[in-house]
Amino acid sequence: MASTQQTLPPDPGEKIQGEEAQFSTVPIHVVTNPSELPVEFLEPSAETQLVIGFDCEGVDLCRHGTLCIMQLAFPDAIYLVDAVQGGEAVVQACKPALESNYITKVIHDCKRDSEALYFQFGIKLHNVVDTQIAYSLINEQEGHARVPDCHISFVGLLADPRYCGVSYDEKEEVRVLLRQDPKYWTYRPLSEQMIRAAADDVRFLLHIYQKMVQKLNDESLWNLAVRGALYCRCFCINDNHFADWPPLPPIPENIVADGSIPEEEVLSVVDVPPGKMGRVIGRRGASILSIKQSCDAEIFIGGAKGPPDKVFIIGPEKQARKAQAILMGKLLDF
Repeated sequence: MASTQQTLPPDPGEKIQGEEAQFSTVPIHVVTNPSELPVEFLEPSAETQLVIGFDCEGVDLCRHGTLCIMQLAFPDAIYLVDAVQGGEAVVQACKPALESNYITKVIHDCKRDSEALYFQFGIKLHNVVDTQIAYSLINEQEGHARVPDCHISFVGLLADPRYCGVSYDEKEEVRVLLRQDPKYWTYRPLSEQMIRAAADDVRFLLHIYQKMVQKLNDESLWNLAVRGALYCRCFCINDNHFADWPPLPPIPENIVADGSIPEEEVLSVVDVPPGKMGRVIGRRGASILSIKQSCDAEIFIGGAKGPPDKVFIIGPEKQARKAQAILMGKLLDF
C-alpha cells in the first residue's frame, strides 16, 4: 500500500485546534488493490456500521467523463482509491459499501459523483448525507426561507466557524490547474499536490457531519435522507425511470406519532423538445429563475454535461407538481 502522511496547514495566525486537529493529521493511503481497504468497509454489516467522508475526482465528472479517484475518509485514515491504476476491479470492490445502508457516506453535492458511478460502473450511490443539503435544511429549520440557487460551496462550508472554520485557499490553485489541463487527475504517479488536494476534499467531512447532525431535528434528518436519495438519482435517469434504485426512506414513526405528517419530497423529470431548452432557461436565466421563485422546489438542468433535454425538479410533492405544471405551460406556449 502506498502511504503518505499529510498535514493541512492553518492560515497565518490561525491554528487548527480541538476536534479539527484530529482530522488534519491522519495518514493518507493510495489504494490500487481492494485488499488495501478496511475489511469493515469492503464487507458492510449491521454489526459494524460506519460513517465515512466521500468524494470523487476525475475528468469532466459525469456519465461521459472519467472517474479517476474516490476518496474515503475514516476517523483514523484517508484512503484514495486510484481508479486509473487499480482499474475497474478496485472500484467494483467498493460497490457493496457505496450501495449499503450500513455505511453512511458524507459528501458535498453528490449529484455528478453519483451519475459517474452509475453510468461508468453500475453503482447506485445510497445512504448519503449531503452537507450542501444539510446546510440548507439547518437554515430552513432556523426560519430562513429557501433561496433559489443559493447553495453553499464546499470552500464556504469549510470556512463557516459553526462547522469547521478552516480556510481552503489551495482549492482555487487546483481549479486553476484543472482549467489549464482538464486531464490533471489522470496523471500518474500521483504527485504530492494531487494526494494532498484529494485528501483535503474529504478531510473534515466527518467533523462537519458531527456538527450538523447535532443541529438537525428529527424531521430535518428525515428530509436530509430523502433529499439526498433524490439528489443521488437526479441525473441517473434512464429508460426504467429509477426502478432499479432503492426505495426512499419512509417517514419515521416518531414523526408520524406527533400527528403532523410532513409532505414527502419527490423527483419530477420534464422532457424538453429539441432546441427549446434555451427558451425554457430564458435570457440570462430569467425564465427558469421565475419558476424557481414561484415554487418551493429545486430545479436542475443537465446543461453541457447532460442530459441536455431534461429538467429535474426536487421538492415537496405539491411544489414539484406546481413547478412541473408551470414548465409544461411554458413549453405549450412555445
